[in-house]
Amino acid sequence: MIRRDRLFHDMTLDFLQPPHPKAGSFVFLYFRCGQNDAKKITLVSRNGVQLAENDMKKHHSEDGFDFYLFEGKIPVNSDTIYYYFKIEGDGETLYYDCKGVSLSVPDKYKFRLIPGYETPDWAKGAVMYQIFVDRFRNGDPSNDVLTDEYSYVGSHSVQVTNWKKYPDPDGNIREFYGGDLQGVLDKLDYLKELGIEVIYFNPIFVSPSSHKYDTQDYDHIDPHFGVIISDNGELLEEGSENRYATRYIDRVTNRKNLEASDALFAKLVHEAHKRGIKVILDGVFNHCGSFNKWMDKERIYENAPGYDPGAYVSKDSPYHDYFGFSGGEWPYNGNYEGWWGYDTLPKMNYEGSKKLENYILGVGKKWVSAPYYADGWRLDVAADLGHSSEYNHEFWKKFRNAVKEANPEALILAEHYGSAHEWLKGGEWDSVMNYDAFMEPLTYFLTGMEKHSDEFHEEKIGDVNLFWETMLCAGADNFVQESALVAMNELSNHDHSRFLSRTNHVVGRCGTKGFRAAEEGVNKAVMRQAVTVQMTWPGAPTVYYGDEAGVCGFTDPDNRRTYPWGTEDQEMLEFHKEIIHIHKTSMELKTGSIVRLDADDGVLAYGRFNRTSATIVVINTNEYLTVTEISLAPLGIPEEARLIRVLESNNKGFTTDPLSYNVKNGRLVRAYGSDSAVVLQYNRITAVNEEAFWSTNFFRM
Repeated sequence: MIRRDRLFHDMTLDFLQPPHPKAGSFVFLYFRCGQNDAKKITLVSRNGVQLAENDMKKHHSEDGFDFYLFEGKIPVNSDTIYYYFKIEGDGETLYYDCKGVSLSVPDKYKFRLIPGYETPDWAKGAVMYQIFVDRFRNGDPSNDVLTDEYSYVGSHSVQVTNWKKYPDPDGNIREFYGGDLQGVLDKLDYLKELGIEVIYFNPIFVSPSSHKYDTQDYDHIDPHFGVIISDNGELLEEGSENRYATRYIDRVTNRKNLEASDALFAKLVHEAHKRGIKVILDGVFNHCGSFNKWMDKERIYENAPGYDPGAYVSKDSPYHDYFGFSGGEWPYNGNYEGWWGYDTLPKMNYEGSKKLENYILGVGKKWVSAPYYADGWRLDVAADLGHSSEYNHEFWKKFRNAVKEANPEALILAEHYGSAHEWLKGGEWDSVMNYDAFMEPLTYFLTGMEKHSDEFHEEKIGDVNLFWETMLCAGADNFVQESALVAMNELSNHDHSRFLSRTNHVVGRCGTKGFRAAEEGVNKAVMRQAVTVQMTWPGAPTVYYGDEAGVCGFTDPDNRRTYPWGTEDQEMLEFHKEIIHIHKTSMELKTGSIVRLDADDGVLAYGRFNRTSATIVVINTNEYLTVTEISLAPLGIPEEARLIRVLESNNKGFTTDPLSYNVKNGRLVRAYGSDSAVVLQYNRITAVNEEAFWSTNFFRM
């Protein structure tokens, strides 16, 4: 009989060598099965329309397993190669694909080998930290946006002087708390101590909003985040029209301010790199703001020295073709295409302007080049760019080429909901923000909540089969190994409610429920379960600023509360430090394989492993103590082994005190408390050294 729990293959280094083979190169594929279980194993592949069946040869046996090998050369003109395995034993035939073992020939979830698809090694499993700059830390009060400095979307800017104030549900885009790049610089050592390896900044280019997804000038860092040297002009007068004040105009168009702000960003990146921290930027290239210097609807650049007239100001503007104007006589009075119909967010007309396309490609190159040396881009609403899917793919191919030419190690991540299959073929994005195969299914599994806190589905809590099916199927549709290992795995971010708030099962938003409803009745043990999964799942675990300090909040804008300097939840902060340390010191958690382990209802168990080590993760969603027996055979470790508990969390707190467990006949029997998370580890090298130690000391006694 073929033991199903011993069958395994994926596209990690232990089973695919080299990890990102190129067309024309040799490739080595390994498949694992129980020792003497298989009579024959066949690799079935399709390259274009060409089908092939290749018998694999037994390569070696180890710890009760047989490893089969296929060695071959990838044809020079290969595109995507689809493959699966056929395993024949005594009287039965099984098949193996991305979903695991099946009795029928795989259809949708075959393995995909894309020759030449390579993502930066530094980003694989890297611990990222997302910073919404205005709410992180005010390091330089002299650059703060002032109350009545200008008018934006029908009302005046507001300087918030109480750092602890809740964001205004109605006017938050005009509220400024003063967070800036100097504040980030001041806290780089904090981020290093936390264990952060990459900073992802929400937009930091010139913009009048607090979120800055309405870019005003792609060429410069916003002086309100950077440095203000020149500060002339007058504030907006009481009752004045919806026009920008001269003080704002001087602050954001003055060359001294812009150059000094750019230099501060370069300094920040340099200091981050000195601490081993990468920096990626947010690129909002589908649309800009109506106040962008190319549109200039608010006419702030009209009289500023060194700027050409905007497309809204003059029909002879050099930027006229950058936007999609339509109908009527000049002036157009707002008759241009806006993203989702918003006239404050003009959609950019790439198909109508080669100059625009080249300019944005230049922006992509500029910030990953000297003197800034950013390490990549996160791309806002990337699938929306352009007016056709054909052009969208054409543009991102050009963007990738431009950015990678300037910095071959730059990372390109896209914001995307739904299948990203068509963009993740090696020539466009490196990966995506992992909503479909991480944030959403994990949220439902642990809290039953929708990621905006708009719905509650109690029946989804603890449904291990639904969770695993969603995570693995959505992942198989989106990713190959190269993209999966750099996918941005977030629990919270600037667009969704804070995960800690979802643990209280309150449906609503701050405008209807109030701010305190997001804080009341939260379950920190469930939050720690989520962080445990985040730090042990394949991909790049990404902490949204303040999550590590216990920040709560409903969806936008409540999710943009300030970082609570001096009043952090110290237990939550310490937990993050410990689990991040475990992640960073365990290579199997960065680049290893993942396999499901069978456990009781409501108990999620899985393992990450490579040839030398394994990490076992057990999450008990039940409200009672659960004793379960878990077979560790899928991990490929010896049937007699010793595991070390490196972390355990429950509703009473957490511990990292080591505790040893002996595995007998390949099975672990243990009790798990309610709302608990347990991490255990096995190391083959340590196990050999321990055996040698005890043998030596036994004979000495």
